Amino acid sequence: MSSLRNAISRRAHKERSQPEARKKYGLLEKRKDYIIRAKAFHRKEDLIRNLKEKASFRNPDEFYFKMINSKTVDGIHRPKPETNKYTEEELMLLKHKDMGYILQAIQSEKKKIERLSSTLHELDNKPSNKHVYFAEDREEAKEIHSRIEESSSTPDFGNIPARIKKKTASSYKELEARKLRVQKLEKLYADMALQKELKKPGRKRKLREEEIENPTSQPVYKWHAQRKR
Repeated sequence: MSSLRNAISRRAHKERSQPEARKKYGLLEKRKDYIIRAKAFHRKEDLIRNLKEKASFRNPDEFYFKMINSKTVDGIHRPKPETNKYTEEELMLLKHKDMGYILQAIQSEKKKIERLSSTLHELDNKPSNKHVYFAEDREEAKEIHSRIEESSSTPDFGNIPARIKKKTASSYKELEARKLRVQKLEKLYADMALQKELKKPGRKRKLREEEIENPTSQPVYKWHAQRKR
């Protein structure tokens, strides 16, 4: 019986659209739109009620250290900067670890550069051809010599595929980028080593330009001699 009931065609009742007189108010809200809007409204209402309840039960004598260790900037709580978080010994140890990491990165990059350079060197330097020619007289020798010079002056690059040429060009770019990275890392390592030495105790002074034997772009310091016990 239910199958016969479903076989009968029924009229599909659709929700009406916005009447012509109310077109200026936009689309007519359907029931599914109302459900979404009502759920969002009740969610906000519950949140406000819970916050009001927490505020009413709050202890006026409540205290925790974040109240004095943070401040509000544009309505956002921001903690105070911790300037003296680490001691001098801890800072020296952290810098020493950073220097070790940079030194390891320099050594790794140098190994990669050496490996890449050897590969490109093998591609560029073709094996020399040591073919021996024999001539009956001087004229034939001159002819063979001119033929060899013509063949050597016009090398044949047509047999190299385009993908190999592209790969070789990208390898050269990678080699230059790695060399530049090594230079930056070495400069950073030298700066960190200098700062580490300057943190050590002892009297020191910065040398003037006329006192430096080999002028460099980096500052040069001289430590006063101290008597060793």
